[in-house]
Amino acid sequence: MTTITSPHIDTVVDHQLDKVWKVIVLDDPVTPMLVVTMVFQKVFGYPKEKAEFLMLTVHHEGRAIVWSGERERAEHFCVALHSHGLLATVEQED
Repeated sequence: MTTITSPHIDTVVDHQLDKVWKVIVLDDPVTPMLVVTMVFQKVFGYPKEKAEFLMLTVHHEGRAIVWSGERERAEHFCVALHSHGLLATVEQED
């Protein structure tokens, strides 16, 4: 965070807003792969092929970045994934 000082106003600029945030889905032993694919299609609007690819990445690697962009939207997607029973988190890109 950087503080910008002027003669009359002290303002704190939050550079977190400029960062890219990742939505990461984690593998779980309960949710069927077909359900994960359908959730990716519903939440993100992904075509079946992309949704299946991401689902298989989660299944084989234990996690996958399923979306990246602004923080508020990433948090919205994470909540939507949780509401469908998926394990998901939001992380800031390095």
